[in-house]
Amino acid sequence: MNKTIITKTSIEGLYIVEKETFTDDRGFFREVFHLDDLEQVIGRKFEFKQMNHSRSFSNVIRALHAENWSKLVYPVCGKVFSVVVDIRPESNTFGRCETFSFDENSKKALFISPGLANSICVDGNQPVDYIYLVDAYYDGKDTRAVAWDDPDLNINWPVKNPIVSQRDKNNPTLRDLFPEKFSPSKI
Repeated sequence: MNKTIITKTSIEGLYIVEKETFTDDRGFFREVFHLDDLEQVIGRKFEFKQMNHSRSFSNVIRALHAENWSKLVYPVCGKVFSVVVDIRPESNTFGRCETFSFDENSKKALFISPGLANSICVDGNQPVDYIYLVDAYYDGKDTRAVAWDDPDLNINWPVKNPIVSQRDKNNPTLRDLFPEKFSPSKI
């Protein structure tokens, strides 16, 4: 029996999903997740509508996107540094970051709930292929995001001069999005 291990993180709605990998002289086999196990832990249905595949090259940061959907992300190959930030203003963990490192031998996927911004950064010289399932269709209207270099988040990215899209260069900071969370009475 290939048991699913789903671990809660310090951010509500963010889970690490792990399954055993079976290797032999042909290569390996890995189940990424079982829907029933995931739904039992998250306490709701995850009815994915779309599967996306992204490839990024060395020094790329695809940063802190927070579309209003749940997603299950799975880096397939390459070395990835991933950051997830809680940008839900009503959350007790608003502004909290969790970081993860994945490589080709990693047995992990992440389940990310709506209101959590996530990113990937290619850490190394090999391209990264990244697959993710989402429970809503992308139509280009929902582009919520946070600046990859937000000084309040102080993320220690593993690359110094990243390649970032024009969109990500212009994303607002958390302070810009939620100034009330940074008022003197809140600090």
